[in-house]
Amino acid sequence: MKLVVEQDVLELFPDVRIGVLVLSDVNNHARADFSSEIHRAQEHVRTVLAGVNVTEHPRIHCWREAYRRFGAKPKKYPSSIENLVRRTLKGEALRSVNPLVDLYNVVSLKYLLPVGGEDLDTVEGDIRLTRAVEDEPAVQLLGEKEARAPKAGEVFYTDDRGAICRRWNWKEANRTKLTRETRRAVLVLEALPPVTSSELDEAMGALEGLVRAHTSAGVTAQVLDKDDPRLSVDS
Repeated sequence: MKLVVEQDVLELFPDVRIGVLVLSDVNNHARADFSSEIHRAQEHVRTVLAGVNVTEHPRIHCWREAYRRFGAKPKKYPSSIENLVRRTLKGEALRSVNPLVDLYNVVSLKYLLPVGGEDLDTVEGDIRLTRAVEDEPAVQLLGEKEARAPKAGEVFYTDDRGAICRRWNWKEANRTKLTRETRRAVLVLEALPPVTSSELDEAMGALEGLVRAHTSAGVTAQVLDKDDPRLSVDS
């Protein structure tokens, strides 16, 4: 299995960097409660963004511009980090899902980066970050009753069966979601300018440390960019 950032994405976003953590032997069924960690991360966001127009914050604005470039309206389809931030600023307490999801949400909020993950045992073939073409197969997304096909031109993650996360990091497919039964996973941290390489590395290190400490997972880390756009994942 490979994870690849395709050339059509790199042509549109030559400065993108994707931090990838490949996890093995995950203990994700622990009943640990990370509510306090999530609460602290949300309080951090409320402090940092107090009085700030969310759409103008550099780490939100870059994703709104990216969505516009591939034809998605950011007001209708907010990036995952904008969604988390807006929910936080409205006073919504994020619920605990499972250790991996809780931990990546903590890091996403702390560093204001989109972070997501997929269960590798549900992935079919390679994972590609690419742009959709006409007649993509329909996919059921989390929280939706009907399957819908990606729009031509949108940036999305897909495997050989179809989309696993639409509109880059807007919403993932139900099929590959992380659950308490997940044993192998891939986590991605996504960076566009003005986020620097060192800032992405710091966020990756923080997430790796949390995952190792709380799920006992083995972790392999790599950054994908225009100079190194693919990695191989052991089956």
